Amino acid sequence: MAAPTNTQFAVAIHVLTLLSGHRDTPLSSDDMAGSVGANPVYLRRVLGRLRETGFVGSRPGPKGGWHLTREPEAITLGDVWRAIQCDAAIFGLHATAPECPVGREITATLTALDEQLSRTVLEELDRTTVAQVMPDHAAQIPGSAG
Repeated sequence: MAAPTNTQFAVAIHVLTLLSGHRDTPLSSDDMAGSVGANPVYLRRVLGRLRETGFVGSRPGPKGGWHLTREPEAITLGDVWRAIQCDAAIFGLHATAPECPVGREITATLTALDEQLSRTVLEELDRTTVAQVMPDHAAQIPGSAG
């Protein structure tokens, strides 16, 4: 059975577009979680990675929330991929027995292919900014006044 797909990259793009549409008003993680369809704790984990890389910031308190710290035109999808995926492999490679000649060969082959795919993915994602994927109605969050 296949492992579940990691959705953190898509969630990160979703919240960055939401925050782009709310430049004057911080958003709570609960409001954004409702829009994303994710648990607020999961969402805060993604937001924490985005804060570590300087894309978002937060303020505590009743009028606090999350806000964008860079212009959406200055954040590429490649930047977001690097923030979320770090150096994680695209393939889920398994450990092989060191004495197995097939395992050694296939691991080396798949590792090289994974590295090439990672470069290609980043090259493609670096061509697009958050502003370019922002829908016209990014300022609307279901269930909110915005």
